[in-house]
Amino acid sequence: MAEIDALKAVPPEDALAYFKAKGFALTPSVAWQDLWQEAHATAFTVARSAGFDILADVHGALQKALAEGQTLAQFKQALTPLLQAKGWWGQDADGAQLGSPRRLKTIYDTNLRIARAAGRWSQIQRHKARRPWLRYVAIADGRTRPDHLRWHGLVLPVDDPFWQTHYPPNGWGCRCSTTQLSDRDLARYGYQVSPSPEIETRPWTNPRTGEVVDVPKGIDPGWGYNVGTASLDGHAARALNIKLSAAPSDLAAAASAEFVVPATEKQVGDTSSRRQTLIGRVK
Repeated sequence: MAEIDALKAVPPEDALAYFKAKGFALTPSVAWQDLWQEAHATAFTVARSAGFDILADVHGALQKALAEGQTLAQFKQALTPLLQAKGWWGQDADGAQLGSPRRLKTIYDTNLRIARAAGRWSQIQRHKARRPWLRYVAIADGRTRPDHLRWHGLVLPVDDPFWQTHYPPNGWGCRCSTTQLSDRDLARYGYQVSPSPEIETRPWTNPRTGEVVDVPKGIDPGWGYNVGTASLDGHAARALNIKLSAAPSDLAAAASAEFVVPATEKQVGDTSSRRQTLIGRVK
């Protein structure tokens, strides 16, 4: 069976629905480490964009790239002159990198791959009754992380806990994806269902906050979550909160306490030192 990049085959409307919803929260940040995991699934940021209306420009350019299937070259060609005209290019007074060809590549690759992964998860959920299995697919070349290569070929149920931490992409520049399979597919290709792996973690200290968190081994810090689940939970909570504004106060309070608050706290990250703002991930 020839391996393909399943994320590139995601229907555009699924990826676009995810990315458009992120546009409800455009929040400046200083560095990607300032905020954590699920918070990135429901809003959008570009580090060091404070003081400029850069977030809307970049979000709009990425949304257009998704909708029109633009290449990286087309994305750069459209966005670079705009960022340069607004002074968000080169380095700032502190020597921190603002816009550059390399950074635009990171923004393009990371955001489009995450949007497609979230859209792919919506597709997986729609079809899991008929296709209840997911197979981890890594690209076996010299750039593939050893742990990701080790996970290649792993077949587990769609609802296995493994996918809540290891649903790809699993790091900066990760090109891994999943293939959804039916029972007939397993028999056709000779795939065997794998035992659910034990999730090993390692401690990682956030250089911005000093907070120590457990990160799954083989996954870059900040990437050990399922972007599809997080986006579905977060956007559902936002939509419900809007609807509850017109509900009787007692019903609204009860529903908010049971559904909206837990989802929001999971997204925002309720720590003793801060309650993080919902943003998206761009290095």
